[in-house]
Amino acid sequence: MELKNKKLTNDEFYTIRKEILNHWPTGAEVDFEEAVAYHKQIPDSRQFAKVLLKAKKDKVTLTQPRAGVALIEEHITLLNFLKTEGEADLLPTTIDSYTRQNQYAEAENGIKESKEAGRSLLNGFPAVNHGVKGVRQVVENVKAPLQVRHGTPDARLLTEIALAGGFTSYEGGGISYNIPYAKSVSLEKTITDWQYCDRVIGMYAEAGIEINREPYGPLTGTLVPPCVSHAVAIIEAILAAEQGVKSLTLGYGQCGNLIQDIAAIKSLEELAEEYLQANGYNDCTITTVFHQWMGGFPQDEAKAFAVISWGAAAAALSQATKVIVKTPHEALGIPTKEANAAGLRATKQLINMLSDQPFGMTREVAAEVEIIKAETRCILNRVKELGKGDFVVGTVAAFQTGVLDIPFAPSERTLNKMLPARDNNGAVRFFDVGNLPFNKDLLDFHNQKIQERGQAEGRTPSFQMVIDDIYAVSKGRLVGRPN
Repeated sequence: MELKNKKLTNDEFYTIRKEILNHWPTGAEVDFEEAVAYHKQIPDSRQFAKVLLKAKKDKVTLTQPRAGVALIEEHITLLNFLKTEGEADLLPTTIDSYTRQNQYAEAENGIKESKEAGRSLLNGFPAVNHGVKGVRQVVENVKAPLQVRHGTPDARLLTEIALAGGFTSYEGGGISYNIPYAKSVSLEKTITDWQYCDRVIGMYAEAGIEINREPYGPLTGTLVPPCVSHAVAIIEAILAAEQGVKSLTLGYGQCGNLIQDIAAIKSLEELAEEYLQANGYNDCTITTVFHQWMGGFPQDEAKAFAVISWGAAAAALSQATKVIVKTPHEALGIPTKEANAAGLRATKQLINMLSDQPFGMTREVAAEVEIIKAETRCILNRVKELGKGDFVVGTVAAFQTGVLDIPFAPSERTLNKMLPARDNNGAVRFFDVGNLPFNKDLLDFHNQKIQERGQAEGRTPSFQMVIDDIYAVSKGRLVGRPN
C-alpha cells in the first residue's frame, strides 16, 4: 500500500481487517453492523462527541482523570468512584502496558495473576483480552462518556474491540503514539496502522455514529513548545479527517506560564480550523483538551495540589473544552483512587470558581497567540512542501530532516536536535531551534528571550539552563534559577 494521505479503499481495509481480527481470539467477537446498532442505543449523555460539543457551546471546561486496572468489576468500581467521589465529567479507560505492545498472552497472564492476588497486577485495563463482551460490561455499568487512553503504536485490534464494545472516544495517533513512546518503530508503519484505526472510526461516522478522536497532545510532556505539539496535533487531525473522522479533540500539555498556556489553547483551535478547511475538511468539529503539568511533580502532597490547581486555573481561563487531571501522588507512582478523586475535586473547585470570570484577550495573550501561530505555520507549511502537498509524505521527510523534532523523545526517528528552555517569565522558548524552519524574526525573538534570562541570572545560557528547567517544578519553582 502506497504511503500517502489517502482514504483506504474498501479492498485495502478489509484485506487488513481479516488479518487484524484473527490476531487474537476476541477479534472474532467484532461484528460491525451489530456494533453500530449497539452504539445507536447509547444515550446522548454518554456519547463523548455530543457532550464535548455541548461543553464547547456552553464554554464549560469538563474534567477527566486517567485510570485503569486489570479486572472488569474492579475497573467498574474505580470509574464509578471517580465519577461520584471525584465528580469527573468524563471517564477514561487507560490500557495496560502489555496490550500497548500487542503482548496479549502476557496480558492474559496478568489477568490470571491479578485474580489470584485479589488486586490489579497490571497498570491498566487489558481490553483486547476482555473482548467486546467484557468491554460492554464496563460501558453498561458506568453512566458517563468513556474514552480509551493508551499509548499503542499498533492499536488496530484494540480499536476494533474497544469501539465495538461501546467506547465513544479514542486517543492516539501515528506520530504522537510513536515518537514519545517507541525507540525503533518506523513512522511509515505507525502512520499506516493509524490510518486503519481512523478508517474504522470513519466507517462508524458513515453509519451515523460519531466517535470522538483525540491525538495525544503533550507528546513527551517535558518543556514541549506549543508550536511543536500544535504541528503534530494538526497533522494527525488532517490524517484522521482524510479517513472520515468528524469529531476531533486536539490537546496541549501545560507549560506553566499562564499567558503562554492560554494563548496555546486559543491558537490551537484557530489553527486547526484554518488548516483543516484549507485542506478540504470542512465538516469536522474541533474541541480542545488541556493536560495538567506532565513534568516532574513535588513529592509533598500539598505542593502537588498547588501544581494541580495551577493547571486547573489555566485550563479554565483558556476555555479548553476539557482538562486531563493529575493526582497529588504523581511523584510517588500509581495513585490510589482516593488521591485521583482528590485531584479531580480540586480541579473542579477551581473551574467552578473561575466560571464567571472570563479572561479577555489581553495584549500579552494576543502577542503570544501570534508568535505561536507564526511558528506553527512555518513548520506545517514546510511539512506540506516537503510532501509536495501530502502531509503523510511530508511528515516522514520532516522528521528525517528535523523540520519536525520532539524534545527528549526515545525514538530514533526524531533528530532530538532542538532544545527548549524557559525565558525569564517562564514561557517555553528555544535554547536551540535545531532544524525547525523558522524565519529570521522568529530566530531573533527566541535568541533575545534566552539572552534576557541569562542576563537576569548573571550566567551565559547553556545546556545547564535546560536541565535546571526540567527539574524546577519538582523543586518548587517554575524557572530553573541557579542557587
